[in-house]
Amino acid sequence: MPKVKSRFKTYKRKDTQKYIVTLSPLSGLPERICREWNRASFSNFPIPLAHLREPKSKSAADAAAETLIEYLKKKSNLSSKVQFEDVNVGDWFERFISLDNNPRSARLIAAGVPYSPDTIEGYRLRYHQFLESDPFMLIKMSETVESDALAFIGRLGLMANKCGEPISGTRTFELLSSFIRMAFHEYEEENHGWYNPFRNIKPPKKHTPIKRDAITEIELLSLFEPGVFADPLQKAICTAIFYAGFRRSEIFALRPENLDWNTPRIKITSAWKQFHSKDRKLGDPKWHKLRETIFPIQLQEAIKELWAAYGKHEYVFCRKDGSSPGPEYLRYWVPIWLKKAKINTEGRNLVPHSSRHSLASILEADGVPLRYIQKMLGHSNMETTLGYLHEPADTMNKISSKISQKAIAENEK
Repeated sequence: MPKVKSRFKTYKRKDTQKYIVTLSPLSGLPERICREWNRASFSNFPIPLAHLREPKSKSAADAAAETLIEYLKKKSNLSSKVQFEDVNVGDWFERFISLDNNPRSARLIAAGVPYSPDTIEGYRLRYHQFLESDPFMLIKMSETVESDALAFIGRLGLMANKCGEPISGTRTFELLSSFIRMAFHEYEEENHGWYNPFRNIKPPKKHTPIKRDAITEIELLSLFEPGVFADPLQKAICTAIFYAGFRRSEIFALRPENLDWNTPRIKITSAWKQFHSKDRKLGDPKWHKLRETIFPIQLQEAIKELWAAYGKHEYVFCRKDGSSPGPEYLRYWVPIWLKKAKINTEGRNLVPHSSRHSLASILEADGVPLRYIQKMLGHSNMETTLGYLHEPADTMNKISSKISQKAIAENEK
């Protein structure tokens, strides 16, 4: 078949060196089909034409375009081809930063895991800070191609963080990439037959999380020496985070009815969402995981002491007037408690969340099975739990000493 240039146009992108095709109504195809193949990547070719997705020359690209036209004409369901939703990338993303008309929330609700307000707020902040002004947001979702997606990711990685450094390789970049891929995956779920331009683009490597240190069992005991705490509320809260493994948002959402004094166990059924915001609200725990944790005698006694001094209120950990501490309470007091207990913090990243690391490490050292530690801390997978385990500072020295003693004994034989 002689080539008629007006039926289609092919050209190579300068940035990716990939061929792009645009089909014209002069090809005999309906206008709606031509719109779907406007500036489309050859990687979008249907599966039966997959062998034509990587043309090596202009002539090969033209021949592939001709084959595509004939294929589309012969499709039996050509007249009933599904129309993709005609929406810009930016408009599609904006649906994910509100609970109303969110393309993903209904799907999660159906699975019994509704969106968390904290998740929505995180998406909203990242979208407005890094994505909103990018030209990629103006392209129609139905017209996005792999080269557009690659160029967008490249620009995104070069954007600066608060320190003026590129965000590529940071946790922020990883979270943005995850959000973008999730949004495009949802579009693909709702528009069957559409080719996701991120499908063949590898996600960034997981960013190494900030290392948090743990305190040893001996240091933990010194933390509860007389003179460390100024009042029974401080003692009770510190006991809860170091002996029961509470997250900060869970501590101040704990109600008296969650305490099972007979078993004894603590049922963690709620946590504060958007804890640092004035719009904070009560919801379910992180990852929507209701769980039980231990209720050790140390915490039982601390709570009894607290209630005897300040009374019993709606929440377990309250001041005398019934008010609960705010989000900055632990961030302020933990360093003070560590200093009063004379725990060496130099060169160690000891933060409120270190309490969970400390409890996990102490339990593991005492022989508690990892699966129980994982369940108690509410981790979704064992890999997270393993990241919480820290060998006590003198463990390696003990192991080294034992090996040396064994070697000496062998030589003396």
